[in-house]
Amino acid sequence: MSQAAPASIPEPSAPTAMRTPVGRPVRTPKTAELIARSLRRQIVRGELAPDEALPSESALMEEFGVSRPTLREAYRVLESEGLITVRRGARGGARVSAPDPEVAARYVGLVLEYRRTTAGDVRDGAAMLAGACVRSLAERRRAVDLRRLEKALAAEQEALTDPAACAAAQEDFHALVVELTGNRTMDLLIGMVHSVLTSCAGEGTASTPARLRKAHRAHSRLVELIADRDAEEAEHLWSRHLVGGEDTVKPADAKAVLDLMD
Repeated sequence: MSQAAPASIPEPSAPTAMRTPVGRPVRTPKTAELIARSLRRQIVRGELAPDEALPSESALMEEFGVSRPTLREAYRVLESEGLITVRRGARGGARVSAPDPEVAARYVGLVLEYRRTTAGDVRDGAAMLAGACVRSLAERRRAVDLRRLEKALAAEQEALTDPAACAAAQEDFHALVVELTGNRTMDLLIGMVHSVLTSCAGEGTASTPARLRKAHRAHSRLVELIADRDAEEAEHLWSRHLVGGEDTVKPADAKAVLDLMD
């Protein structure tokens, strides 16, 4: 367990307050929010590692100079963000959790549903993002990238007679295309959008052998275009492939507003 002590509660800086427009009320953060901010910073910076226990409540109360209810309010903030888990009882306590993209994806899905976004809109947005990744990859691809793509294609080919295994291999291929761009922001964004699409998938969306073979042909063609550095055609192909796929969003469901609430 790390021995790093929690930082003292940061005070709002004067420059920040001075930037507040004249006439607008200045909101002073609650003490619990400041404690959550301090612990959040340590978690994000790696000063507190995943699954590491936070110091005892008594130690944190003394460190921050606050009461138990205030500290537990800060815990609730961090729990809602998925950054800690809290167990009650004699062997309880708070433990650090790594920031989880699924937490962000759920909130993104909530915002999209609130805005009456359709499943087709999310699918098209995912295709735009993925198409941009393919263009970038085709423009700067390396020999090692091609070898990894070809290896992924071979895994698909071997699994064509097993629909479940082939579908998994094709998901791995999609993820690899994004990974090879080296852009972590795109990787996170596409992952969140894909999570939303998966959440709104209805019955009957499982891949059929015919769809898997069609997808494999598209993947094979994509690798050829990337090898030729044909970025424009690669982007068009990938966007058409993703928009035309029915594994997640069937044409009949594309105009349906998201309904992700349990």
